[in-house]
Amino acid sequence: MAEAKKQLLTSEGLKKLEDELHDLKVNRRKEVAQKIKEARELGDLSENAEYDAAKDEQRDIESRIEQIEKILKNAEVYEDESDGTVISMGCTVKVKDMELKEEMEFKIVGSTEANSLEGMISNESPLGMALMGAKKGATVKVEAPVGVIKYKVVDFEKK
Repeated sequence: MAEAKKQLLTSEGLKKLEDELHDLKVNRRKEVAQKIKEARELGDLSENAEYDAAKDEQRDIESRIEQIEKILKNAEVYEDESDGTVISMGCTVKVKDMELKEEMEFKIVGSTEANSLEGMISNESPLGMALMGAKKGATVKVEAPVGVIKYKVVDFEKK
């Protein structure tokens, strides 16, 4: 069997996953078990929507627990060894799209933590890879389906 790919995480991302796992195992499992117990007490399970919903919720919780445990089993916390003069994983970066003249800000994280709706991009994404190792004021080029997009690094900070 092939060895699973290492999951690169920031220390904040690792803590967030560990906290979620603890909450799912300690709190959410008990809550859903209570819902199932209460639904069973209502009688006929074949037409019991509360029971079906609670069992679906239980399945979702167990699936998420399994997913998090798999991530944590293969987790490797990123240790930044840069001197702070170049962009690295964990940095919050402000860039300017040179064509549209728009500024954007996001944090570079591991692929497991990436969530564009929360402003977190993966270090493995085209933009993330282009920015890794760049300095303030540098212009990076990113291959996109619409062509090459140029971004200027306005600022960044390591948190």
